[in-house]
Amino acid sequence: MASPSQATPAFLRLAAHPLRWRLLTELAIGDLRVRELTALVRAPQNLVSYHLRLLRDGGLVTATRSSFDGRDSYYRLDLDRCAHALADTGTALHPALRRTAAPDAPQDWPRLDVLFVCTGNSARSPIAEALLRHRTAGRVTVTSAGSRPKPDLDPRAVDVLRDRYGIDLAGRRPRDLKTLRGRRFDYAITLCDKAREVCPEFGDRSRRVHWSVPDPSAARDGDRGAFERAAADIDARVRQLLPVLAETTEAHP
Repeated sequence: MASPSQATPAFLRLAAHPLRWRLLTELAIGDLRVRELTALVRAPQNLVSYHLRLLRDGGLVTATRSSFDGRDSYYRLDLDRCAHALADTGTALHPALRRTAAPDAPQDWPRLDVLFVCTGNSARSPIAEALLRHRTAGRVTVTSAGSRPKPDLDPRAVDVLRDRYGIDLAGRRPRDLKTLRGRRFDYAITLCDKAREVCPEFGDRSRRVHWSVPDPSAARDGDRGAFERAAADIDARVRQLLPVLAETTEAHP
């Protein structure tokens, strides 16, 4: 019998299964529903659901109820948890594989256009727009819009960005998604389950990604805490997006 130091790390046991690895790689791109995962991995829904439950039990995947269809759920891969688990797996093999600090973001970015979309363009998508522009020092062109834009930005979103991230959105107004028809984007990222259903295509090579982020203005307490949590979630996703963007081949001249 293997000693505790020789036991196979939990992450390795979970990720080594071929179907679970396929599920992890698909969810690494963005949040998906069971029926979408079933089509992507070409496996029966009951089998996909079984392996998703194991991944959830292992803490690698979470699920949130869809705001578009409450009977549905979006599954999300916890990339930070995977990074720590993968690093710990290496350390278990040999101390020389101990995790080191992540490399700095590149200074030279490919010429990319990224669009963030939610319903009102008053909180989630402008937060994502501001954070990506901030973390790429303005070297990536970032836009946000709403399928049903509100008259003004939510002041709580403005306050959180200013106080937590030093970003000023003064003078910024919500934009209607319809005004962007005909534009081409390398990435179109929806942050709202409802907006995902109506978001149009933006060029044949546009990459569609979905982040299922709960609307902070719909939180029961309606306090600033919901906006702080939403901003932290979006910022984590933006930071995880950076290496993907850095390796992206430009889709248009």
